Amino acid sequence: MSRFRTIMVTGGAGYIGSHCVVDLLEAGYEVVAIDNFANAVGDEDGSPALQRAEEITGKKITFYKADLLDKPQINDIFDKHKVDCVIHFAALKAVGESMQQPLLYYQNNLLGMLNLLEIMRSHNCYQMVFSSSCTVYGEPETLPITETHQTGNITNVYGRTKYFIEEMLKDLSAADDKWNIISLRYFNPVGAHPSGLIGEDPTKEFTNLMPFMAQVALGKKPVLTIFGNDYNTPDGTGIRDYIHVMDLASGHVAALNLLSDNHGKLKVYNLGTGKGVSVKELVEVFERVTKAKVPVKYVARRIGDITAMWADASLAKQELGWTTKRSVEEMCTDFWRWQTMNPDGYPKKNKTTVIVVNGKS
Repeated sequence: MSRFRTIMVTGGAGYIGSHCVVDLLEAGYEVVAIDNFANAVGDEDGSPALQRAEEITGKKITFYKADLLDKPQINDIFDKHKVDCVIHFAALKAVGESMQQPLLYYQNNLLGMLNLLEIMRSHNCYQMVFSSSCTVYGEPETLPITETHQTGNITNVYGRTKYFIEEMLKDLSAADDKWNIISLRYFNPVGAHPSGLIGEDPTKEFTNLMPFMAQVALGKKPVLTIFGNDYNTPDGTGIRDYIHVMDLASGHVAALNLLSDNHGKLKVYNLGTGKGVSVKELVEVFERVTKAKVPVKYVARRIGDITAMWADASLAKQELGWTTKRSVEEMCTDFWRWQTMNPDGYPKKNKTTVIVVNGKS
């Protein structure tokens, strides 16, 4: 464990955030989580995902329903806690929605980050792990993608918000040596915690592939819509680097260890498996391991989607000591366990465990 003690997790009730919180608690950190429930299930009584994270770990989480656009509210939270490092997940994240509502995405993702950085600086907190994305690379020129690949030629608004934030962090760390930041460029997180207690529960119409596929397998949706089967790939469907969400979570703990031991100002790492899997291949693996049938319907490509991308994650292995451990089969098995145990996702209210809300239990 690093020298840090208290970690603030923005977007902590979300899919990736809640799984990361589990790993942080199990690594011995104290967690202060905030979320406005834009992408997560919850209400004034708290987050069912974080309540279940407490159940998994047997440890307590301090949770605040809070919005990064409400600067005084976030400032008050920092006043109450000596935060050593921030892991910043909070963002709107749907590619399709971002193309339809660009101003919403720029306001939420960029202004939210600006507010957070200013408040961190005023509280003498200069350590951050930023949740970036492989979308900053745009349509890749070479595969696999290394961290030195050109960024900025981006095909969607969501990806541009991540790119603009990375540029902001470059300027900030160049101007002030106090900042120590790691930006993690995720590829495609899937799967769920092996307990089946927490997983991905989309709150919007625009959703990721695996939860949509699982809903079809359960019979809750009639057919899986696949966008595009005319890509220049072996089977015509897009290729992505799918990574188990628990492998992704462990990458954040590894990043904290490096931040604690080294002052690199700003470092960037890819988090992926290094293997490309097509959408059609993922559906076939899912059907095989779950023994469920997933009818598919092919429709036109979406604006902003790219053909293929997968990571070269050797730098993360070399400098973070991090590698992925879980297979595509495990990704599908773990997500199916979550989905069959929770066919309707999280309940809107879950008071089976006590969570600390607004600093009070």
